[in-house]
Amino acid sequence: MRLMLTAALLASASPLAAQVATPERPITDPKAVASPANPDARPVPLDDIGVTRALYDAVWSADGKQIFIATDLTGRVNIWRMDANGGWPVQLTQSDDAQSGLAVSRDGRWLYFAQDVGGNEYYDIYRVPVGGGTVENLTGTPDRREDSMLVGPAGGLVALSTKLKSEGQTNLAVMDENGKIRALTAEKNPAYNWAAAAWVDGGKAIIANRSNVDGSDGEVWRIDVASGAATKLLGKPKTIYQATGATADGATLAVTTDEGTGQSHAGAYAPATKKWRWLPATPWEESSDIITPDGKTMIVRTNNDGRSTLARVDLATMAKSDLALDPGRNSIPGLQPVSPDGKHMFVVRSGADSPTTLYSYDLAANSAATVAPMAMASLTPAMLPKSQIVTYKSFDGTLISAIVTMPFNLKRDGSNPAIVIPHGGPTGQSQDGFSRYATAFATRGYIVIQPNFRGSTGYGKAFQEANIKDLGGGDLKDTVAAKTFLVGSGYVDPKRVGIFGGSYGGFMTLMAIGRTPDEFAAAVQWFGIINWRTMYRDQDELLRAYQRALLGTPDENPDVYDASSPLTYIKAAKAPLLSLQGENDIRVPKGQAQEVEDILKAKGNTVETVFYPAEGHGFQKRETQLDALRRTIGWFDKYLKGK
Repeated sequence: MRLMLTAALLASASPLAAQVATPERPITDPKAVASPANPDARPVPLDDIGVTRALYDAVWSADGKQIFIATDLTGRVNIWRMDANGGWPVQLTQSDDAQSGLAVSRDGRWLYFAQDVGGNEYYDIYRVPVGGGTVENLTGTPDRREDSMLVGPAGGLVALSTKLKSEGQTNLAVMDENGKIRALTAEKNPAYNWAAAAWVDGGKAIIANRSNVDGSDGEVWRIDVASGAATKLLGKPKTIYQATGATADGATLAVTTDEGTGQSHAGAYAPATKKWRWLPATPWEESSDIITPDGKTMIVRTNNDGRSTLARVDLATMAKSDLALDPGRNSIPGLQPVSPDGKHMFVVRSGADSPTTLYSYDLAANSAATVAPMAMASLTPAMLPKSQIVTYKSFDGTLISAIVTMPFNLKRDGSNPAIVIPHGGPTGQSQDGFSRYATAFATRGYIVIQPNFRGSTGYGKAFQEANIKDLGGGDLKDTVAAKTFLVGSGYVDPKRVGIFGGSYGGFMTLMAIGRTPDEFAAAVQWFGIINWRTMYRDQDELLRAYQRALLGTPDENPDVYDASSPLTYIKAAKAPLLSLQGENDIRVPKGQAQEVEDILKAKGNTVETVFYPAEGHGFQKRETQLDALRRTIGWFDKYLKGK
């Protein structure tokens, strides 16, 4: 029976299968993947990889003389202050709970930030004097989340989003300088979220986005701050519109939309005339970002098959010029990344061989200067494996892209181990930036592939929606095909391939070992889903709305729930399984990991489960991150290498 299930899943295209449209690109010959020689190559210490700091946020002081960053320099995500011209960072706050979402008050006195409790994602708004001092909790609402702050130009007001624990929807509100919150919207649909994009007309109005939790559509609105009166500027069914910035007078909006193409592209929109100005067409995902404070420039990000570039667009001519940054994963942090004088802009970049770095980009000189390198000294481009984006055909002819990270000095003799890493989401994408996991694996001789299976973003709406009501179906076939691609390279032993993922990647890991039990020799899953029915019962209301968009409800679609739950297949699993789970996870409650443990232990499988206290969906504390990394590497070393 297990062999029949596997054969059915991996069968080549049936007469009813149809290729899903994605941007055209050439197929990669697996033999073209090669392991470069490097006589100095050695495993990067796991402690060094684990200690490589993450950058959570960055913001300028009101006078532009200082920079505030949220990072985990001490093993906790706290806030640090630096001189804008460089110098040693000074710690501004201290907490075991993560602090991010930074915003500076218009008068320059206060730094606002968001902080939850033990990873539970129910944030309060705090403030601390920019010179240091007592931290104040301004909201103190354990049953309501406040986040996504955007400071207004006058009156001490801050726009933010709020969400009650008892509801799925997120609303837009304003907060005064004493923490008093006044709601501007009263959303009734639990699947919709409101967030501020820009203040306009001297603080009289806010350009805001109303978007569906599943990313299938979005609207742009103008909200009068005094009355809360709302005017829809852009919106139509099953179409994405997202404002990302505006000129100060609100005459021009930077907007990302998939109108007419099914693929995200950027434009400048004038609400008064309802006229668009577009950039030249590209088959790849393109998104608008901020409009600079002088109103002259829109920043645009293009995601070309997992590698992103940034460009500036002259709003007078719509002429586009790329920023002088190497391709990789490039982005702009926060909602107000431009210095008060308009001369510099924060940019974050990483590549497969270069960990995350914060840059100050000189807009006049068109050059980037490092503000905060985040990596240990051992993580240098000379010592880190390189990546390659490959394309292969899946079971129905659909083109699937993946990132391959190749170790140094391997022989093409079919003896090497490999790891397949499906990403989270499913509406997400593996991008060609730094991954501590790919780095840890590849410097230890594992070939790594990260497939962007159907359901991923970046390849158009048809591809993104191709796994709706088919979770763990076609997308799992795409993922198994990633293993097939690696085996075809001639490097990989098909009996020494593991699978590892978190969140939806954890779900895919559980699906893979249950539904294709002979494909993977070992598995590690972090906070993955085993049972969509208990997920629907136990998870946060916002995620419940997202699940309805993907699967419907258990009562509406019981057969879909059965087919899409690893629970249906997990008793066929053979691979040794390690599960890691945060106890405060509201996205994938800890009961999911317990269900997996109970089923496989009763069956006599090799299974181990670790629950981390005071951790949520994604591990924040340094000791947890290091422990999880060591356990994951140790598991694959034991069951793929026999160590």
